[in-house]
Amino acid sequence: MSDHHTYKKIELVGSSRTSIEDAINNALAEAAKTVHHMDWFEVLETRGHIENGLVGHYQVTIKIGFRIVGS
Repeated sequence: MSDHHTYKKIELVGSSRTSIEDAINNALAEAAKTVHHMDWFEVLETRGHIENGLVGHYQVTIKIGFRIVGS
């Protein structure tokens, strides 16, 4: 076992009609299908799409940190 870890970060944008939290969870769930060893996320931006004067979609840009296998 290594005495250190090496990480990589990727940037994603999640969206949801319901909430900011759902937008984050949607992005994490999609990433989890192909990215393994995810350890943390950072919220970079929060924005939304407006439809008829109301929130149509919440959009959240996040960075996900994951550990490189074998490190």
